[in-house]
This record gives sequence, structure tokens and C-alpha cells, in this order.
Amino acid sequence: MAMQAATSDKLAQWLLNSIELDAAALHVGRYCGPWRASTAGKALASFHLVLEGDCYLHIDGQPPVHLQARDGVFLMSDVPHFLSPSADPAIPLQRPAMRPLGGAAEPDSAGLACGFFRFSGALSPLVVASFPAYLVCRSGDAALGRTAALFDMILAETGGDPDKPSPLIARLVELLFFYLIRHASQREALGAGLLALAQRGEFMALLDQMLQSPGEDWSIARMAAAAHMSRAAFCKHFTGAGGVTPAQFLLHLRMRLATQRLNAGDSVEQAASHVGYQSHAAFTRAFKRIVGEQPGAYRRQLRAAA
Repeated sequence: MAMQAATSDKLAQWLLNSIELDAAALHVGRYCGPWRASTAGKALASFHLVLEGDCYLHIDGQPPVHLQARDGVFLMSDVPHFLSPSADPAIPLQRPAMRPLGGAAEPDSAGLACGFFRFSGALSPLVVASFPAYLVCRSGDAALGRTAALFDMILAETGGDPDKPSPLIARLVELLFFYLIRHASQREALGAGLLALAQRGEFMALLDQMLQSPGEDWSIARMAAAAHMSRAAFCKHFTGAGGVTPAQFLLHLRMRLATQRLNAGDSVEQAASHVGYQSHAAFTRAFKRIVGEQPGAYRRQLRAAA
């Protein structure tokens, strides 16, 4: 039991580390009157933090979600939605200009920090797919008590031009997001994805072995044997839990680990060998397919940035 818990913790840490996130605060200020706010339609994941007052989150086909001060919502994809001061989505509303935070709050007003975030990294889509369409951070959740300090720091950076927020706010939002997904990953109700796989006891040993030795010959037969399943049962249950076939998962895993090796200073040949590729051409094709550029170009960008 202790070994299983240790393996689960190790996998969870690795999987969370595989998410590469870049947040950007769009505006931070106060909405007043019959207001309406939304970040939908930009083909990006987004967030809304309630810094003062309260409001309601409206998503098509779902009941309104009441958000209070120091609550936040992270929409994992471009979900049609809007925030408003009313629980009734049919009330005509408008999007007025944001006012700076500070001073006395007016009735039906809410102080918000809103913006977008992008996921990058070969495994990020598979990790993100484990979570529901949106995650809510509740100020009253004892398990998220440490996020109160992050809200304090965010509030300390407000008060200026609503459309030119402090860049530090985006970095604090990223920390808040990681606290939230760690909390969510400890729950059992996850969809398909890497974290869903890690929560399945029959796949823990397999995932640990694949992480330790990604360059070995991971045939379907070998993976099934490591999970103590027949080939047919393994493919069915793995794909159902992970949302991708075992072969697709292996490809994403190897390319993610290859990017880590390149980040650590390995040559392209060393990174390719570590994840099981003896052919430079085959590795280049696989790397570009998953990462979006050739490994040599990726490594040159790293060196230029350094």
C-alpha cells in the first residue's frame, strides 16, 4: 500500500510538472451596474478571479455558478460563457468600461481579474484532458487555504489602469492554477488523460517503468504484460482511461522526455537515443509532429534564449 502511494505521488508530481503554462492578465478592475464580462471567442483557455464583491458564472446548458470574493474560475478551453451580477442569464446586460479598484464599492459591482492562458509542451493536452471544462477555486475550501496568500498578493498589485495590469498578476495566477489542479488531481472524478491513467492501480507500475526507461522496446505486448492484462483488454482499458491509444501515449511521452533532455543540454543525438530512436530522421519526424518544430531548431532556440 505504501509503495502504491509513493508511486502515485511520484507520477502525480511528474504529470503536473509536464504542464507548461503561460498566463496573461487582460484587465483588472471593477465592473458596476448591469455589467457583463466574458473571455469567450478567442480560442484560448481563460480565467476570472473575483477580487471583491460577488457575481455569477453562466455557461450554456448549466445552472449559474455563484462566485464570491476570492473565488476563481479557470476555463480549460474556449467555453462559451459570461459573468454577470445576476443569477438570471436572460436579463439584458452590457459590457461597460472597467474602473480601477479602490475606494467604496457600489451595489452589484465586482472586482475582477480576467485573462487568458496557453498550454504548451508535448503532454499538456493529455494532462488538461483529465480535467472538466472548468475548475472553480473556492475561498472556503480548507484544502485550498494556502491560495489566500496568493489573492492577497494579487490584490496588492491592483489599483492602476484596468487595461494595463501589473505583469506580476499573471505569474501569481499561474501559481494559483497549479495549486488548483493539484487539488483537483487528488479527486477521483477525473476524465480521460494522464492523471486518470495514474489513478488506475493497474497502470501505475507500467507508467513508472515507462518513465524510468522510455527508450526500451515498449511493444503493445510488453505494455499489456506489465499491466497484467491481455493485449485486447489492455488496449481497451488504456484507451478508455487515457483518451489515446497506447502507441499515441508512448509517442507523446517520449517526445516530452526528449524536450526535457534538450532543455538539460543534451545533443539531439543524445536525446533521441534516450527515448529509443537510433534513426535521426525518424526522431526528427516524430519530434516535429508532437512538438511542432524540428529538434535542431528547438535546441538552437534554447541556446539563443540562454
